Amino acid sequence: MPTPATAMPDAKTLLLCFLRSYLVGAAFNTRGHQNIGIVFAMEPGLAAIYPDPRARREARKRYLRHFNTHPFWAPLLVGTFLSLEARIARGTFPAEVLRSLKDTTVYTLSAIGDSVFGGSMLVFWSLTTCALVVSGNNGAAFLWSLMLFVSLQVFKLFTFAAGLREGLKVLQRLKQWDLINWGEKLKLCNAVVLAGLLWLIWPHHQHAPRWTLSALLLMLASWLIGRFHVSRIFLAVCATAAAFALPWADDWMPLPWGF
Repeated sequence: MPTPATAMPDAKTLLLCFLRSYLVGAAFNTRGHQNIGIVFAMEPGLAAIYPDPRARREARKRYLRHFNTHPFWAPLLVGTFLSLEARIARGTFPAEVLRSLKDTTVYTLSAIGDSVFGGSMLVFWSLTTCALVVSGNNGAAFLWSLMLFVSLQVFKLFTFAAGLREGLKVLQRLKQWDLINWGEKLKLCNAVVLAGLLWLIWPHHQHAPRWTLSALLLMLASWLIGRFHVSRIFLAVCATAAAFALPWADDWMPLPWGF
């Protein structure tokens, strides 16, 4: 049995922790959000690092407080925390520092994940897949989605391993990736893809002015969000108000919804 001075989970235990990270939201609750899920994911690793039940109980308490992040970052955080716990067990990292670092890291990654993954990449995934399906390329849509799905799993495995290997240094690597700016650029790309999807599903050859105006407005909205961080809710309200006002211009640009 490993001792706390030299403990580090073996490959089988680490693989189990990685697979459990997919269930980080399975026990979501209103008080701690994903706290039970993160403890469940780390439990095999904590058992290997802390054979003493008392030490393991203290380590577990560090994660039973509030925890909430984007699920795509769960493997990275599990790997990073296990790396830090191994250093705490060896006495080379103070356990008191982990609490503040954990909260700062989790919430920062949560914001990045919501913006880059939830607000950009997943939208790009769905829009491009819809465009392929609407254009009749069902096989290409399946292969494209399969490639993106596999790439996502590779990303999770890579970040999990990076967190284990580098600990807190992995945050510097993420900073170099400049994910926030890439997410903003992808939002603009999504506007172009949405315009292309609109071209496929709307009879643009019959209503060219209406299609052109709609496409330009979509790209303008994306630019306003990306450049000036205008509220999406505000833009949606403006679009709804315009939809009810535009029938006045129906003589030169008839609307499809028939007000």
